[in-house]
Amino acid sequence: VHTAPGHGQEDYIIGLKYGLPVFAPVDEKGVFTEEAGKYAGIPIFDSNKIVTEDLDKAGALLKLDFISHSYPHCWRCKEPVFFRGTEQWFASISGFRQVMLDAIKEVTWIPSWGIDRITNMVKDREDWCISRQRIWGVPIPLFYCDDCGDAIINKDTTAHIAEVFRQEGSDAWWARDVKDLLPENFVCPKCGGTQFTKEKDIMDVWFDSGVSHASVLQQRDDLGWPADLYLEGSDQHRGWFQSSLSTSAAVFNTAPFKSVLTHGFVVDGEGKKMSKSLGNVIEPRQVIERYGADILRMWVASSEYRADIRVSPDILKQLSDAYRRIRNTARFILGNLKDFDPAVDTVAYSDLTEIDQWVLYKLAKLSDRVREAYRQYEFHIVYHSIYQFCSVELGGFYLDVLKDRLYCDLPNGLERRSSQTAMHAVLVELVKLIAPMMAFTADEIWQHLPKTDDIKSVHLTRWDQLPDDYYNEAIEKNWSKMLEVRHLVTKALEEARSDKKLGSSNDAVITIIGSKEHISQLQPFADSLSMLYIVSDVKLVTADEDDDEIEVVVELAEDEKCHRCWRRLDSVGKMSDKHICKRCHDVIM
Repeated sequence: VHTAPGHGQEDYIIGLKYGLPVFAPVDEKGVFTEEAGKYAGIPIFDSNKIVTEDLDKAGALLKLDFISHSYPHCWRCKEPVFFRGTEQWFASISGFRQVMLDAIKEVTWIPSWGIDRITNMVKDREDWCISRQRIWGVPIPLFYCDDCGDAIINKDTTAHIAEVFRQEGSDAWWARDVKDLLPENFVCPKCGGTQFTKEKDIMDVWFDSGVSHASVLQQRDDLGWPADLYLEGSDQHRGWFQSSLSTSAAVFNTAPFKSVLTHGFVVDGEGKKMSKSLGNVIEPRQVIERYGADILRMWVASSEYRADIRVSPDILKQLSDAYRRIRNTARFILGNLKDFDPAVDTVAYSDLTEIDQWVLYKLAKLSDRVREAYRQYEFHIVYHSIYQFCSVELGGFYLDVLKDRLYCDLPNGLERRSSQTAMHAVLVELVKLIAPMMAFTADEIWQHLPKTDDIKSVHLTRWDQLPDDYYNEAIEKNWSKMLEVRHLVTKALEEARSDKKLGSSNDAVITIIGSKEHISQLQPFADSLSMLYIVSDVKLVTADEDDDEIEVVVELAEDEKCHRCWRRLDSVGKMSDKHICKRCHDVIM
């Protein structure tokens, strides 16, 4: 086993310790240089056999055998990587490391563990290798004197090059002769020489991006410095986040950002890294063409981005179903606002029915939760909160209950206008809440929403605080028992349907048997329970024993079915020969 300080990190460290020369007779093409003597010009991977034959001829080969062992390979081309020691340019971190560590503490890190990750990386770092051996990139503005070999870089040469770059771009380094890149009549400060060679290395690309806070934010009047937020993957604590922090701390003694958010990487449905060779890559364009851009945006918002983010056709299918739930909720409300003019038909909050005040309370709580989630970059909370509101509070209860009132009451009746007022307020706020997540759908809804202003796009509106009246905690307390019992009623109705005892819930008469306390909590709703439970009638019975259990009895209503509202009421047939109830008769007559 050999020790080659010029061809391995561990060997290099050993070489420094024991004073071994850093001998690296291989060029950038992987071919032996003149320093290799008789092996000069031979590609490194062709030399094994030749060297082995020479060892055998010299009697120095004791045994020849072949083994397989792990070895670093390029992740792109899959070829083995050969290490060689080269001259590089370094920037010392030690002079401003403490400034970096202090600045880190003033930044908001999202997730919070980001502060520990970058702190640990910075506190043990000594140098930054700022040179790279590539043929593209921003050059290191440095010259070598042909006479004495001295490396030249100072304020005068750098200022001159900066002006050239400002006029022509950094490609001027490669396009222009060296004399055009130096100040007129420039001579070597060390020996007075007049012939120079340009540096071939480029700057580390992390330096390019790391100074973007100065080259972009500080150069544009419409932008501010420091940045509100830096956003990138979790590998950038070592990359862009740190290079930006380093350059800013060195020059401005502070961080270039107020907050830093880091996220995981996109993987397939099984958690495997996406790769073209594996054939598991899902292109954004494919998603947009099949589902639309808002589904792609919803997928991002619904994901817990702190870890790796999974995507698959099944996941996208589930999200498309959720998208339709939200869209159809808005569509239902819009359909029932067709004859509603908010400037004329809006009902004052104090005159709204309790169910409408209840939904506005739920809206206020949703709005607070979603707005705070946006502020904290908790986008999955935004998605799940909005989806639940549309599917549970609205679709599962409020809008379902309202159908009778919306379809069967007097068009200008107080109760119908009350519900339209509440639905309008719900949709105005809801469309604003979904706008960052479902940008196109939100704007489409906005175009059809009755409004009192001429704002053309939801994205031009303000997120004003909802009225204080909406935050009516008493509503939630009063309605909790009624909603709790509603779950029991819904379950009992489903069981009756399964047993073929009834079809529509409006065919049922419900008897609720409970303790005196339970019945007293439901008594204030006595006149509206049939509407809230979507049945023809509800009877409240106090149990003989003070039992905490509530019993729900479902019976088939005996009265005739109203042909208009489908409820079975004793008034059907008494008003006329149209087989409708008294309420419907009064509306149409």
